[in-house]
Amino acid sequence: MTEEILPSAEFRAQLQKRGGATASRCYQCATCSSVCQLAPDQAPFPRKQMHYVQWGLGDRLAADPAVWLCHYCNDCTTRCPRDAKPGDVMQAARSLTVETLAAPRFMGKLVGRAKFTWPLLLGLPFAFWVIALYALNGLTIPEAPLVYDVLVPHWLIYVVFFPVTGLVLLATLISGLRFWTLIGKNQERSGSFIGTVIPAMIEVGVHSRFAKCGTAGSRRWGHFFLMWGFIGALIATTLAIVALYLIGTYPLPLDHPFKFVGNIAALLLLVGGIWLWINRLKGGEQSGTSTAFDNFFLYLVLLVILSGIFTEVGRFYFPPALACWIYIVHLTSILTMFATFPYSKFAHLIYRTLAMVHERMAELKASK
Repeated sequence: MTEEILPSAEFRAQLQKRGGATASRCYQCATCSSVCQLAPDQAPFPRKQMHYVQWGLGDRLAADPAVWLCHYCNDCTTRCPRDAKPGDVMQAARSLTVETLAAPRFMGKLVGRAKFTWPLLLGLPFAFWVIALYALNGLTIPEAPLVYDVLVPHWLIYVVFFPVTGLVLLATLISGLRFWTLIGKNQERSGSFIGTVIPAMIEVGVHSRFAKCGTAGSRRWGHFFLMWGFIGALIATTLAIVALYLIGTYPLPLDHPFKFVGNIAALLLLVGGIWLWINRLKGGEQSGTSTAFDNFFLYLVLLVILSGIFTEVGRFYFPPALACWIYIVHLTSILTMFATFPYSKFAHLIYRTLAMVHERMAELKASK
């Protein structure tokens, strides 16, 4: 059989712009694979992936689960004798893979080029809320004691976020299926998907693989707090809906137990976001090279966290006009975060989990 190789100069050019230009220095010594604590013995990385990058084999990278099994520990980067920065190259390959698998593709490109498109990604949702509220109530600021529902009715939030959530789930499903199909072509799998995804999700939940990282191991806790902060925020939102429609208590006082859950989630988000931000400020091999794609995600998360905290505090202590505009900014940041979920670094959660499930199922097949 003849193996088809499809190099892409465009892929190489795009990857260089995303922080992967150093891949050209690699001379395939395999130091990176030998020092990586996460690379399995039977399929070590990132040496092979560096070769794919040099040749511009974007199709092979898109179908390679190892791109996602890499956790950006940067142990490979610190020991590379050619300073080829394999960690940064793998990070760049992930961002391009997200764009390649995106549905629809133009959204992947829009978020992937956040260096130039961030005003659009934030500006359009902000303009939407301002125009919608002006058409609804003339952007009339309610008087104290402030109740945000007077400015932004709950039905409007549902009308906006339910369809967006549905479209995002559909886009995530399509992209995930594309990835699952691609990685299954090169390696046979065995066993139950459901039975395998549960232990993989537990592994993701405790970030156990991050514990093996050396150089950038401190990033583990930033990611850990951030992930559980978002899970806590989802739980708090569900409890708020229960309070509104089943208990009939809304807005909730600050000492309400449901508020306590939300405040714990906010604290986890704040700690995780600041942790990663400080790590990014340190720079060097601990955080790797920051790109616009990475920075946009981190700053968007920080905007969601801070605007949410000031929205809650502002209802009691800020002038109503200031509190309401902060609330609009908060809604803007949440809408942007929701709409870009399958195309931002949030997509790591989907692709990395699927890659870990595939790894387990491929091992089951090999053991038979």
